[in-house]
Amino acid sequence: MRIPRIYHPHLLSVDTEVELESDAINHVANVLRLKNGHPLVLFNGDGNEYPATLVQVERRKAKVSIDAKLGMSCESPLPIHLGQGISKGDRMDTVLQKSVELGVTEITPLLTERCVVKIDQQRWQKKHQQWQKIIIGACEQCGRNTVPTLHPVMAFSEWVRESTNALRLTLDPAAQKLFRDLSANQHGFRLLIGPEGGLSKQEVYQTQEQGFTPAKLGPRVLRTETAAIAAIASLQSRFGDL
Repeated sequence: MRIPRIYHPHLLSVDTEVELESDAINHVANVLRLKNGHPLVLFNGDGNEYPATLVQVERRKAKVSIDAKLGMSCESPLPIHLGQGISKGDRMDTVLQKSVELGVTEITPLLTERCVVKIDQQRWQKKHQQWQKIIIGACEQCGRNTVPTLHPVMAFSEWVRESTNALRLTLDPAAQKLFRDLSANQHGFRLLIGPEGGLSKQEVYQTQEQGFTPAKLGPRVLRTETAAIAAIASLQSRFGDL
């Protein structure tokens, strides 16, 4: 019997009952069509998971009883902060989902010169909510009990200037250094991936000024969504837990 994992954004305690949020209610009651007595696993991002039991399920209401608290974690020991140039369509959604599955710890969507998505601040806020749901869904699927941080959309020039102890790294198909030649860094990596069309010459210059190391995965030029996934997988394989 499949036991669904459900994110609940509030405090969870053993031997208490909680009502699920609207998205979780719809998933449990209308998508999975679960019945009273079905086991669930809840998590709220505190690093633990909470086995629970459905005690009431209706079309617009679902209540669960928390049975236990388990300190289970599948987090990677390697911190990776992904700065992703915003791409159009479902490419950004794919990057978010797969990077979470691969263990990224922070994500910042970046507005670059060649970013083709042009919307106002209100719609960026809606995008942020949509992306947050994708991240949570990926955590539910892959077993993570800690939700990666999704930062607000930021201008490229601001993000590259931020202070960090992590190794600043740019995926650049024109670089001389290969990913396999990178050295470990105890503070992890701050990984920059450009949008469709890549970074402009001015942006490449800015990364050099801020101490970013350009590196490539191989001889082929990758799409932006492929580049992010492949780069994170490569870092995790060499320095993380893959």
